[in-house]
Amino acid sequence: MKLDRRQMLTASAATVAAGFAPRLAAQEKVVKFGMAQDFTKVYTFVTAEYSQGQRDYFTLVNERGGVQGWRIAADIVDTGNETQRGIEAYERFKREGVLLIDPLSTPVSRALVPRALQDKVNLITMFSGRSDAADGSVFPYVIPMSASYWSQAAVLIEYIARAEKDLKGKKIAMVHIDTPFGREPLPMLQDMAKRRGFELLPFAYAPPGNEQSAVWTQVRRAQPNWTLIWGGGVGQTVSLKEAIRNGISPEKIASVVWLSESDMRVVGPEQAKGVLKYEGAASGREPKIIQDIMREVVGKNKGAGSTDLVGTTYYNIGVLSAALMVEGVRRALEITKGAAVTREALNEGLRGIKDFTAEGLAPPTTLSPTDHQGGGMGRVAQWDGKRWVPKSDWLAADQDLVWQLIRTSSAEFKKSGN
Repeated sequence: MKLDRRQMLTASAATVAAGFAPRLAAQEKVVKFGMAQDFTKVYTFVTAEYSQGQRDYFTLVNERGGVQGWRIAADIVDTGNETQRGIEAYERFKREGVLLIDPLSTPVSRALVPRALQDKVNLITMFSGRSDAADGSVFPYVIPMSASYWSQAAVLIEYIARAEKDLKGKKIAMVHIDTPFGREPLPMLQDMAKRRGFELLPFAYAPPGNEQSAVWTQVRRAQPNWTLIWGGGVGQTVSLKEAIRNGISPEKIASVVWLSESDMRVVGPEQAKGVLKYEGAASGREPKIIQDIMREVVGKNKGAGSTDLVGTTYYNIGVLSAALMVEGVRRALEITKGAAVTREALNEGLRGIKDFTAEGLAPPTTLSPTDHQGGGMGRVAQWDGKRWVPKSDWLAADQDLVWQLIRTSSAEFKKSGN
């Protein structure tokens, strides 16, 4: 069975309405998480799959007896990507003793940052939010647990450099949505252009990205050697369609993390064959942790959604985020010697994660009090017409440039609060 975006959203919203946490509320030993996410407005292209992956992993952990007997209770609410609703959910979660909040929304997470820092509530911002939150010395309770957009850009350019042998004199177009998210990688790309000798050609389109024809006419005329696309949801599929229509080979197009199997169905699986993207978690069902979910959760009819979505890009990112959260709980329980976990103990546990791969699902991730992105690693995967296939090993690149940007931006936040 194939699900379209509307069916995915409906299934997810139904689960939110039913609630996930109440099934565990009666448990005596419970660790509370709050998932205030956007199921109905802007992030609908990712939230359904991401949330399903999280919930299935928490079910796997709980079915195995929890973490040292402590079960995970995830309270899930829809914010509609509205900052006020996100703040209201945050305040309720805080009153109810939630230790960790995951909004999966850059606007909502940015609105919550000052509160999380003041209240010492762990704010998870995987592949979203502020890239400078990688600086744990300034953002101790804001934890991305994933490569920043600057690090993702570095991985993509490193892959292109290896493919070309030498980037001197090459032209790389950057087609991006004209929002802070879309513009964010530009300083990194400009620094890398100076270092590696390529010409950066930025092209912006108006959000949400339904109309890009004029932009791609300009890209075609510029004749770039490679093209990066930087958007999400409809913007990405329109970019790919327009690129192909203008004669740009998908094999010379590379994307930020936000490109999925459902996007390939919109574009056309065969037409999109060859397109590349940054990958922060392996897709597919081959990873052991996904096989365990299939056998112990989905196979026992305890899954949170459609079986068809298990192993998709965003589902697996959801599993990875949940696995990192649970690893933080495990380490926190070592600190508390099995007693109730506090927000402070969980923070110490999360920032003490070392070489964690979620049993092969992700690159080795090490968090610390100073590094909250975990090393900035990822890899490049290519669409083969049916699935995403790895084209590189896990790698990180130009982290000296990345950290210059991180520290400059975090220093500004420390000074101005913005």
